[in-house]
Amino acid sequence: MNTHPAVSQLTQTPTDWHESDLDDPCLYFNRELSLLAFTQRVLALARDERMPLLERLRFLCISCTNLDEFFEVRVASIEQRLQHGANRSGADGLTPIQTLEAIRLTVLDMVKEQYRILNEEITPALREENIRILRRSRWSQAQRDWLYEHFQQEIMPVLSPLGLDPAHPFPRILNKSLNFAVALDGEDAFGRDSGMALVRAPRSLPRIIRIPQSHSDGPNDFVFLSSIMHAFIDELFPGMQVSGCYQFRVTRNSELFVDEEEVEDLARALEGELMGRGFAQAVRLEVAANCPDEIALFLATQFGLNDQAIYQCDGPVNLNRMSAICELADRPDLCFEPFQPATPRALLTSDNLFSAIDKQDWILHHPYQSFAPIVDLMRQAVNDPAVLAIKQTLYRTGVDSALVGLLIEAARAGKDVTAIVELRARFDEEANIALATRMQEAGVQVVYGVVGHKTHAKMMLIVRREQGQLRRYVHLGTGNYHQGTAKAYTDWSLLTSNEKMAEDVHAMFQQLSGLGQTQDLHHLLQSPFNLHESLLGKIEREIEHAAAGRPSGIDAKMNGLTETSLIQALYRASRAGVPIRLVVRGICCLKPGIPGLSENIEVRSILGRFLEHSRVYHFINGGEPQTMAASADWMERNLFQRVETCFPILNPEDAARVVDESIELPFMDNDSAWLLSADGCYHQAHLGSGDSQLNVQTTLIDRYSDA
Repeated sequence: MNTHPAVSQLTQTPTDWHESDLDDPCLYFNRELSLLAFTQRVLALARDERMPLLERLRFLCISCTNLDEFFEVRVASIEQRLQHGANRSGADGLTPIQTLEAIRLTVLDMVKEQYRILNEEITPALREENIRILRRSRWSQAQRDWLYEHFQQEIMPVLSPLGLDPAHPFPRILNKSLNFAVALDGEDAFGRDSGMALVRAPRSLPRIIRIPQSHSDGPNDFVFLSSIMHAFIDELFPGMQVSGCYQFRVTRNSELFVDEEEVEDLARALEGELMGRGFAQAVRLEVAANCPDEIALFLATQFGLNDQAIYQCDGPVNLNRMSAICELADRPDLCFEPFQPATPRALLTSDNLFSAIDKQDWILHHPYQSFAPIVDLMRQAVNDPAVLAIKQTLYRTGVDSALVGLLIEAARAGKDVTAIVELRARFDEEANIALATRMQEAGVQVVYGVVGHKTHAKMMLIVRREQGQLRRYVHLGTGNYHQGTAKAYTDWSLLTSNEKMAEDVHAMFQQLSGLGQTQDLHHLLQSPFNLHESLLGKIEREIEHAAAGRPSGIDAKMNGLTETSLIQALYRASRAGVPIRLVVRGICCLKPGIPGLSENIEVRSILGRFLEHSRVYHFINGGEPQTMAASADWMERNLFQRVETCFPILNPEDAARVVDESIELPFMDNDSAWLLSADGCYHQAHLGSGDSQLNVQTTLIDRYSDA
């Protein structure tokens, strides 16, 4: 799978590399194209016939939502830089204009493949399972009659067609809303003949409608809302002739900009920005494949776009709405088999989790192990009169978060409760403002973090009086305090009462909520202060170990690797003979396997049932290994623009388990692993002769099911 149409070519010979060459653009993949490569790997799962059928449909929809966010954030950011006159190239050598050109070529192929998979693979396979998505040409007369009644009673009263004329200019179109451009012939009651009208599909209506079994051949016959509107759109224009009806959808810049140095109330400023998010600068126009060029260009012009921003869809615009079928069909046999996350027996049976944590540290691997002990710990803290204070960071939590409810209960019970709420968590800003308001009304002390830095660290601190002294209990994690993602994302949790660790977490909370200089921490590393510098130091230490003939090695698991100085340090380590294994789910700007430079570096990406989200760093350190988990990826934003934590796994047995499950098993995986090569291509791992199949996620489900 060639994912980089515009990568720089290697110009050096294997023995030519010097320190001064590490700035050569040929040594770096383009960040945006690497991110698109991740979405291509997601799309490959939709093609994979080994996957349950409805999961293939789900992966197809995920590839579409990934593209939506890519345009809303990444493409929008590039275009903003161009508007401000910034056309500097990145480490990879591509200018923003060249990057946009390469993005378009890649996305055109990707969109074509998305609809090919839908039309030629998934839809026929669903039909064989008696799950039918009926196109208008396949409706029986009975179905058409029922759908016409449904349109008249449930859809038409909600519609508000808009004829375009001097009194009704082109309206503001909401980001990612489904709309129809309707070509009309004839004059209306007022003698107007504009030739075109717009109809918006109401957001309040479901996009997938089930046809009653009395009017179909089975319980799972579905029709798109867009198909119903298309079939009966002429009902909105009596006496006029509809000569064409074409779906379209515009994608807009969804980044919020607030000058935090200038605002007095961040929450109110963000609320103001949220009101305009849906109508920000357009970056992409999707149109039905049958839309005439002149209409597509007319629409693009109205959005301030040129023809390079137009993408044709050979099927329903906005495929991600099809994910509803996965639930509506109620076919568990076509989905992943359910499993029950495990809970260590000592935590499951304990009515005093503080005592269990006091005896030992607990490492939990979600979703294979349950997130419930973290919620239960908070619940016990709320009801425990010995607990005096609770402090927690909240980045993403979910609308109905049990943890937020418990923080509110704790405040109402008279405990001192502090919540560091990150209002700027992308696409969760509105929900976070709402939960912050709820907590403040209940007496929780809510802090919005630090100006200029997102608080991305995942920390919880509980202060408890025991035998006349204060004792602190800590949770640190690589994921969010979100019970939904805890079932779908792989993450590590640490529960500890380690005194030095607790002091570090307490110091970080003081730093976030108060004022003061940076404090030296005992165990934790922290962005934006010392994490980047410490990582560089640890890589350099491995180089020194290798030069001295001592055991050396670097293993790391993360979501993204883009920071240039860390990549250069890894190149130097590879040249020194340090073996390096990287499990990078998404963006990877490092090029592995370059002779004489990065031939000691292997990069793998794991994709499957769960989203690989945990961050783990492991250094062999001359035979005295160090293992850490973190909230931070090796990306500029995490290392310099966010508040992040990196915490050690102090118990050797726990550390060995973390390395085994986050590094060793992924590098044994010959089923769900993708291997990155120096040319930017990802190749799926395959069974070798005589090998037995190993899928890391399936292996861990089985391991913890038997525990």
